[in-house]
Amino acid sequence: MSEALKIIQDPTLTYRQELVGLAHLGESTDDSLRYSDAYYTAKKKGALCDLNEGVMPFRPRYICPDYELLFQKGCGFLQLDPPKDLLEAVNVLEIFYCHVPSITTYPVYLGDLDKLLEPFVIKEDREYARKVLRLFLRNIDRVQTDSFVHADIGPEDSVTGRLLLELTEEMQLAIPNLTLRYDPERTSDDFALACIRCMLKTAKPSFANHRMFVKEWGERYAIASCYNGLMIGGGGFTLPRMRLYECSLDAKNPEDFLDLVLPRFIDLQLEYMDKRVKFIVEESSFFKTNFLVTEGFVRQENFIGMFGLVGLAECCNHLLGIQDKKKGFGMNQEATQLGIRIMDAIEKRVSEHEAPYCDAFDHHYRLHAQVGIETDGMDNAPGTRIPIGAEPTMLEQLEVNEKFHPYFPTGTGDIFKFEETYLKTPEAILPIIQGSMKNGLRYFSGYLENNDVVRVTGYLVKKSEIEKLRQKKQSLNQVTVFGMGAQDGGHALDRRIQHHEESAG
Repeated sequence: MSEALKIIQDPTLTYRQELVGLAHLGESTDDSLRYSDAYYTAKKKGALCDLNEGVMPFRPRYICPDYELLFQKGCGFLQLDPPKDLLEAVNVLEIFYCHVPSITTYPVYLGDLDKLLEPFVIKEDREYARKVLRLFLRNIDRVQTDSFVHADIGPEDSVTGRLLLELTEEMQLAIPNLTLRYDPERTSDDFALACIRCMLKTAKPSFANHRMFVKEWGERYAIASCYNGLMIGGGGFTLPRMRLYECSLDAKNPEDFLDLVLPRFIDLQLEYMDKRVKFIVEESSFFKTNFLVTEGFVRQENFIGMFGLVGLAECCNHLLGIQDKKKGFGMNQEATQLGIRIMDAIEKRVSEHEAPYCDAFDHHYRLHAQVGIETDGMDNAPGTRIPIGAEPTMLEQLEVNEKFHPYFPTGTGDIFKFEETYLKTPEAILPIIQGSMKNGLRYFSGYLENNDVVRVTGYLVKKSEIEKLRQKKQSLNQVTVFGMGAQDGGHALDRRIQHHEESAG
């Protein structure tokens, strides 16, 4: 049976999902863009992965338009005037979103919604504003049906931010993903606690270390897709990844890996990125004719190449001959230190590589801790995370995570599944977030173990929707199938926080 026939006969796919699947299939059938034989060999053995980008790139992977500019001047191509009130504002956004492409075919960044909408919200009766925002969120959930769709709020408290939190709790939607840009000097404890309560009940918002991102990107940065840090008015050209465990299988020992094996795979991934970025800029029509570019909503120089990796834990454990993951990376000082040596080596080699089209970033790519995909199984924990089933206490996990998060300006994150008792004491979580971010944690996510809306790796799904798929029924959320695969193959929803008494025993 052909791949196309499999797609159109799949009873679990909606019409839009079939279109997306057929489009990706078509994108992968051309061979105009070629790489070295060594790259294809590395890809075939699973050491390198292109994250299903397709062989003929016709747009950047992630796009973060300047929505403030949209509100200032409107959009000529879409015949949209600057909005004058709240209803016009959400209508302009809803139309614009449908014309923002990405690897998913859906927009991965919806804007800093509180800042965008606050000037309009405060002029309206609260209940009217609440009704409009409710319909706005419903539109996003039903039209932008992919939970890589992401919006940001904060760092300051606002009427709009509060309403969005209220509605998120009330509506229990997996779409859009949501992040609070958290700064202890600008974010009130009361607002942070409201976000924590919402996070526990709906798996969002996550907490981004605002000071860290501002230092690396400036004030105008976006958290997009899963937890990707990118520049507003730009985005990410591409995001391939090294699967470090598979890379380590070529090494005799840690030194052989660091001296010979790792540099070889880094260079092959850089080859892929260079050729892909060059093709997008020079050969595709996106930066020449797309209205997002011609009207200034994005600029080519604000895009970055994202050098991804996954499976650091398993890589370290394998190189050191550690069989029991509960005694390995994250729990074993030697393994964790090896992880730091590996990250130092990757960072150094990538930072020395010249990337011609990354103008805003001194012509360099930046690192990304990729979340993992449904086919990874148990051999590659997301990014630099401690593997599921080997989790120590929360504080011990954070102590490890704090060492690795600074390596990844384009994104990394960790997820904690809390017990129901935390609903009664959300204030116990805030100092944990504050302390860990002070020590270098970039991104913090959590949810309650009994939630319907859960965070799988960086994206959100509903457990009830996963059950629909198991019954061969359709799910509106494009990524529900990824969530089911991640749970079945990698037990992604089984993560836990070990208690101190367990650790001691």
